[in-house]
Amino acid sequence: MKKIAAELLVERLIDWGVDTVFGLPGDGINGITEGLRRHQDRIRFVMVHHEEAAAFMATGYAKATGRIGVCLATSGGGGIHLLNGLYDAKLDHVPVLAITGMQGPKLLGTGYQQEVHLDRLFIDVAEYNAMIHVPLHIPTLVDKAVRTALARRGVAHITFPVDIQQAPADADPWEVGAPARTPQTAPTYVASPGLPRPADLQRAAAVLNEGKSVVMLVGAGALGARTEVLAVADLLASPIVKTLLGKAVVPDDHPLTTGGVGLLGTLATEKAMEKADTLLMIGTNFPYTKFLPEAGVRTVQIEADPTRAGDRIPTEVPLVGDAAETLQALLPLLSRHEDRTFLASAQEDMADWREKMAALEGDHREPIQPQFLMRVIDRLADDDAILTTDSGTIATWAARHFDIRGERQFMLSGNLATMAPGLPYAIAAQIAHPDRQCIAFVGDGGFAMLMAEFLTAAGYGLPIKVIINNNASFGQIFWEQMALGFPEHGVRWEKEANFAPWAEACGGLGIRVTKPTEVEPAIAAALAHRGPALVDVVVNPDEPPMPAKVTYEQAKGFASAFLHGQGRGRSIASTIVSDKIDQLKH
Repeated sequence: MKKIAAELLVERLIDWGVDTVFGLPGDGINGITEGLRRHQDRIRFVMVHHEEAAAFMATGYAKATGRIGVCLATSGGGGIHLLNGLYDAKLDHVPVLAITGMQGPKLLGTGYQQEVHLDRLFIDVAEYNAMIHVPLHIPTLVDKAVRTALARRGVAHITFPVDIQQAPADADPWEVGAPARTPQTAPTYVASPGLPRPADLQRAAAVLNEGKSVVMLVGAGALGARTEVLAVADLLASPIVKTLLGKAVVPDDHPLTTGGVGLLGTLATEKAMEKADTLLMIGTNFPYTKFLPEAGVRTVQIEADPTRAGDRIPTEVPLVGDAAETLQALLPLLSRHEDRTFLASAQEDMADWREKMAALEGDHREPIQPQFLMRVIDRLADDDAILTTDSGTIATWAARHFDIRGERQFMLSGNLATMAPGLPYAIAAQIAHPDRQCIAFVGDGGFAMLMAEFLTAAGYGLPIKVIINNNASFGQIFWEQMALGFPEHGVRWEKEANFAPWAEACGGLGIRVTKPTEVEPAIAAALAHRGPALVDVVVNPDEPPMPAKVTYEQAKGFASAFLHGQGRGRSIASTIVSDKIDQLKH
């Protein structure tokens, strides 16, 4: 069988080490699908039920492995569906290659069916964006796309006209009209040097050595630097504060960490940030500047991208480099801070915070408390489990009641904060790590958006575990409405859905839980099940994801919402009072 042009693309992906492509077939990519079929012994096509999920899976695969994720969609609507997942990759800075179909060049501009110029549509989301015009330059375009996605940690896009996909691989219909031959490149990538200039390291060390109350803020860019982060924190007597994307940088029970920051963070972190005179940011471009120290605090930032250094707070010494390599080079230049008073105070605050959170995790209250559900999952999950979650109140429970220990990983849509990636992430993580527990802890709202992908998991026999925090509402939104002083509106369903029969219909295990005593046996059964399993847990819909410190404006907003007719006011008030009583008793 004569080689077709699409095989050049597939073969080049294989040369780059790509072994999995997530996508959905269509007549605009039949040639590419045929190329994948011809090379199915070396590259796997994972067929999904919605292209949005394919893009989320590519993003999740990249987050779970550090390698490039690849997704495929047909022309027109198929390519359009990829965009949400691709923006997730763009904003969280992970390398993803999107491949789309395109109508044939002789039809472009005629208003033909599915004529959507995806190369134009993807201009904002993609760091590299190209359309294939002749077969011979396909390997070069793939090389440039992959290299750009890796170097800039973002999205690359190649759109492939359908007639060229099926053309002979050696077709060269036009002479080059310039003094150049067909490009010939290699599938190689060398990362930029990871070390800042020595003079910059010396300046950074001077600032950090002079600090009396140093706080470290670590993000996703520090995920591979746990040993170095802990060593520096110990020298500087510095509390380690973690962004949500950086939750897995250090274990949650380590004495040097005060946990998260921001609305989902801890009171210990807020106090440490307020008292800090020096801030060391590592691998983070944390956007919520309200939770950073006031201007005037001396700041050192380790950042891989020079355009992001100093984005959020005036930075005295930006260090452009890899987190682990930069910290290794910085360590010999740092002096040990013998005064541990600031750290000890933060540790006392964190012990108090842990007690307050533990008080909310009891099994004695009905309806089921989401904090209790999350803690049961935490206790029963393996020490190398991968937890994925969605945006909303679900992220609060995961941030505060699921602990990083051992080699656990944690993934969510950090900067786009979109709904629905939890399930696709778990599928991608399970494909990447078949021997590890991959658990999607999701809300009913996010799960319902892409619930067809549970059928994908069942079809491929993937033993993912899906735990649904079912509060029959878009919980984060109604709490935000109330904080603004608005009574909730348009955020609750009249009755919670029952998702367990859907899991059973797909061929998986489905369990419905409504009582606290049922939670632990159900989670244990799901984790022990050899195939995909879903536990649908009906939780208290009125449990508030309270910020670590309630501001006057937030309290005033809640009061205003109640005064203006907030529904379920009695139930909400009762829940808040019960929370406070549990914390006082603990």
